[in-house]
Amino acid sequence: MSVELLASYAVPMNATLGRRFDEEKAFGRTEFQRDRDRIIHSTAFRRLEYKTQVFVNHEGDHFRTRLTHSLEVAQIARSIATNLRLNVDLVEAIALAHDLGHTPFGHSGQDALNESMREYGGFEHNLQSLRVVDHLEYRYAQFDGLNLCFETREGILKHCSLNNAKDLGEIGVRFIENRRASLEAQLANMADSLAYNNHDIDDGLRSGLLDLQHMSGLPVFGEHLNAVAHEYPSIDVERKASEAIRRTVNSFVIDLTHESECRIQEANPSTLDDIRSLPALICFSEGMEFKHRELQRYLHQHLYRHYKVQRMADKAKRVVQGLFKAFNDDVGLLPPRYQIQAKTDTPRAIADYIAGMTDRYAMKEYRQLFHVDSF
Repeated sequence: MSVELLASYAVPMNATLGRRFDEEKAFGRTEFQRDRDRIIHSTAFRRLEYKTQVFVNHEGDHFRTRLTHSLEVAQIARSIATNLRLNVDLVEAIALAHDLGHTPFGHSGQDALNESMREYGGFEHNLQSLRVVDHLEYRYAQFDGLNLCFETREGILKHCSLNNAKDLGEIGVRFIENRRASLEAQLANMADSLAYNNHDIDDGLRSGLLDLQHMSGLPVFGEHLNAVAHEYPSIDVERKASEAIRRTVNSFVIDLTHESECRIQEANPSTLDDIRSLPALICFSEGMEFKHRELQRYLHQHLYRHYKVQRMADKAKRVVQGLFKAFNDDVGLLPPRYQIQAKTDTPRAIADYIAGMTDRYAMKEYRQLFHVDSF
């Protein structure tokens, strides 16, 4: 999007509050395109291909991973950002980076690592994503991390406790002062939530854990499912589900775009500073927000709590907690890089190592540590 088409309250194309370390301007790219490119080329981004959403990586080739989820979030966010005249490059960078700090095995892995880290400050994947781009990537001679722009880093950090915010310097000030992030950051956050619901429906149906007929009474999805069945009575079940999901995503995107436009017009911001002092403006309408939460409740009850998912989640927790205990009991089991880090903060070094693992690497490490036939 050209500079002339950006709204006055959007983050400017080439204006940033800065990077942690000064660098020369990039040739032929905006600052946020440069951030996006650094994220895509990072080791943590490549690992997302083998990190779980709901189903562990080896359970099927077509289930979502953190990588495909991040790409879907970026696609949705870019589309809406264009219509709202926001900084598309910044939105994309935030969307692609938002899950870089996620553990293996999805939320069950995060819960297990948080429990293991409870005495040492806990573990939260948004903070870990920021930690990845600020410290843990080793690619550049001049600095640790990716040295991203302030606005990208701000968008990655969706949530933060006051205690943690106090230790983050400038990036944590908005949580202390109860100020908002940019509209670009707000949009990436909403696109994340939107993508979650709809691709989990797809994966749940593909796995056989969700029943299409049972979902015909759901808000939005059920309405589209019934309409598709009426319009195309002879198509197969898989195509019927895919068409209903496509229409459902479109309904949420349209509602989010129109409602956000209305709220922005009503608030009438002139600058980015105005955005920071206003309530959140990237929102669903009240009716669609209710339907969105109804879908979330349905998925929680019928997919995330399904006994087959719970069995895998229980295994995942035992793997993560077993690894943490083994490394905490003997830091000599850690790779050399993390042994060095452990000299100053053993629990955090272990958390960094485990959080960086893919599903299959975590299982491999567990086998090597605990199975006598894995020497």
